[in-house]
Amino acid sequence: MKSITIKGSKRESVGKAATKALRNAGKVPCVLYGGDQALHFSAEELAFSKLVYTPNVYTATIELEGGEKFEAILQDIQFHPVSDKILHIDFYQLDQAKEVTMEIPVRLIGNSPGVMAGGNLRNPYRKLKVRALPANLPDFINADISKLKIGDKLYVTELASDEFSILHPENTVVAQVRVSRLVVAAEGEDEDEEEAAEGAEGAEASAEQGAPAAE
Repeated sequence: MKSITIKGSKRESVGKAATKALRNAGKVPCVLYGGDQALHFSAEELAFSKLVYTPNVYTATIELEGGEKFEAILQDIQFHPVSDKILHIDFYQLDQAKEVTMEIPVRLIGNSPGVMAGGNLRNPYRKLKVRALPANLPDFINADISKLKIGDKLYVTELASDEFSILHPENTVVAQVRVSRLVVAAEGEDEDEEEAAEGAEGAEASAEQGAPAAE
């Protein structure tokens, strides 16, 4: 999985006044958990743009003044209810020997025959929760829809991998192709036309049977 570098500095004070001063200076107070003790630090708000404001998922390399580096994942984030500015971020330190849980984006690949036939593709899960060693965390989970016809479903069991475990029930549907209203309407029109044609043919046959014989 790709990583975003966050350059910051340790926080000497963690009180409300110090936190407010950091935010006023355009910085975000953060806490790194998972080590021997929680590590408090701060970084420029702009440093988090590629990590937070994206549909993709990344790990974070936290570089602090003095040369300390930590590999981590974003655990929790708080936004201002009005301005949407980042108020606080919690990170969890990665241990390459321990599995972690993350939500990974689902990427649909292939062309569905059902969609090309007029069906509607539904993709209810844009992300799936997986558990894996940090080195095995994927950037995406590829979901191949190239075999989905109208009425078919793609389950999480078909996305299984030896490198990670998907933490969803086996009957979880990742993608499915449903009949669209346009297709149903078109089929209904075809049936009406067929019935009308059959009715016309029947009327013609009755007229012929009832007609007087020519002398």
